[in-house]
Amino acid sequence: MDSGTVSKVDAILEINGNAKISCQLKRHLSPSLVGTIIRSLPVTGTIHLLGTSGVYVESHIESGGERTRKEFKKGDIAFLSVGHAFCFFYKDAKVGKDLIPIGKILDNPEDLLKTESGDEVSIYCDIG
Repeated sequence: MDSGTVSKVDAILEINGNAKISCQLKRHLSPSLVGTIIRSLPVTGTIHLLGTSGVYVESHIESGGERTRKEFKKGDIAFLSVGHAFCFFYKDAKVGKDLIPIGKILDNPEDLLKTESGDEVSIYCDIG
């Protein structure tokens, strides 16, 4: 956790067992959903392309749509309730579906450009 606070939780997006991207989940963006996600980690899956602005990873997590929006900035992390998917943006985007903002990518979001559809990923809490 970040400096002993429960409002921000550090997480890692690990790609193909070697590349790691630091992220931060922020409870104030969506308190109920972020709490559910933290209790459900780790999540594993495969990368899928999200148009030309990001990637997404399907999960088993189910949640309603609290505080949704359709515009995201480079580095944002959002959750798609309908598809149970984490969305990671490497450039600014307007999307057609309501997504729930849940955090930020702390490393360079453009590192996601090196991923390919089908890459294996794991999302887990960074406990040290």
